[in-house]
Amino acid sequence: MVVKAMPKKQEISESQAQEIAAARKMNKNKNVDRRLKALEMRACGSKSEEIAKRCGYHPSHISKLVAIYLSQGLEGIVANHYKGNHRNMDIEEEEALLARYEKQAEQGEMVEVSTIKTAYEKAVGHRIGKGQIYYVLKRHGWRKLLPRSKHPNKASDEVIEASKKLTSEYVN
Repeated sequence: MVVKAMPKKQEISESQAQEIAAARKMNKNKNVDRRLKALEMRACGSKSEEIAKRCGYHPSHISKLVAIYLSQGLEGIVANHYKGNHRNMDIEEEEALLARYEKQAEQGEMVEVSTIKTAYEKAVGHRIGKGQIYYVLKRHGWRKLLPRSKHPNKASDEVIEASKKLTSEYVN
């Protein structure tokens, strides 16, 4: 006969309950407050189903919150788990990469995005999309400037010469 071990009960001690209550008083984030309230109710002896109804969580999530708190402490509950800004480089690294191209641009040379993109990919170690390099350039205040070869509505050379002759007749 095989006997399964019962899962150990997750209990929060009295000192931990006081720590949770103190953290809840200092907290200003409503999402963190919900998590702390659930832990506080568990510390008071409430069941997962009751806590779930009052806090708006699923009962299994309450057990996960308690497990996270017991293993990681308050930092696991209070910390923001959603970190943004998943960039390949820091701002300073991007500035260093763009510095050499900025010197070329200041001297009046043409700087193509494709060359910056290949240097960026080499520095990062993997391929990136075309849009990403434009975001990098925008973040650093770069903008797209192209010299226009000729005005789109420019008259032909014959028309310009004829106009010069006409104006010289009226001036004299």
